[in-house]
Amino acid sequence: MDVEKYTAEFVDLLKQTAGANLECVALFGSAASGEFHPDFSDINLLCVMRELSAADLVRIAPVINDWTKKKFPAPLIFTHAELKHAADIFAIELLDIRERHRILHGEGIFANMHVPMGMHRIQLEHNLRTKLLTLRQTYMQIVNDANRVRRLMLDSVSNFATLFRHTLITMGEQPKAGKAENIRTLAEKTQFDPGIFLQLLQVRARTAKESEIDPVTGFEKYLAGIEKVVQTVDAL
Repeated sequence: MDVEKYTAEFVDLLKQTAGANLECVALFGSAASGEFHPDFSDINLLCVMRELSAADLVRIAPVINDWTKKKFPAPLIFTHAELKHAADIFAIELLDIRERHRILHGEGIFANMHVPMGMHRIQLEHNLRTKLLTLRQTYMQIVNDANRVRRLMLDSVSNFATLFRHTLITMGEQPKAGKAENIRTLAEKTQFDPGIFLQLLQVRARTAKESEIDPVTGFEKYLAGIEKVVQTVDAL
């Protein structure tokens, strides 16, 4: 997947449509951090507008719809003022964007963004528990389909790796850039087996085969590791 091509086309169309109302477009997530995998990763964008009236939304809707029709997630769209006030509610997301992003249009507005950490642990536990509930619910529906169980883990491991990195932050640790290093560090500190998580990352990086994942014991260890992290965050 040509990330540069797709994002450049999107930015050009949005600039033509929004004009001076478009203040900034930033790329974040794995595509900005060097851990992008075409088979599994999304292209995540954040757009900052000066105004976001209903008329403004109507004006840019064709560009956004064209983007999502290509199976990309809808961009996050804020006004500059909203972004400042949303930092306490979206502490995880905006902390990640502040630390790892690439400006595609406009001036950088994230480097000096203040992210209050008071709500960070609460959001972290909420996200972990929500994703754990979803993981269990989905697993019960596909438990007899080995391929879908493997895909469930492959599709979710990146999100859990992000939350594991934020768990280290909440514990007062300085996380590393790579997902694998952070998983190893957290596993050592909280005493869970990191093997399945590392194997899933290897498959996503195309250095291991998906068929080598054991859907039964692999999921057991995957679930147990996540539950251990949830317990750890709850106790902080």
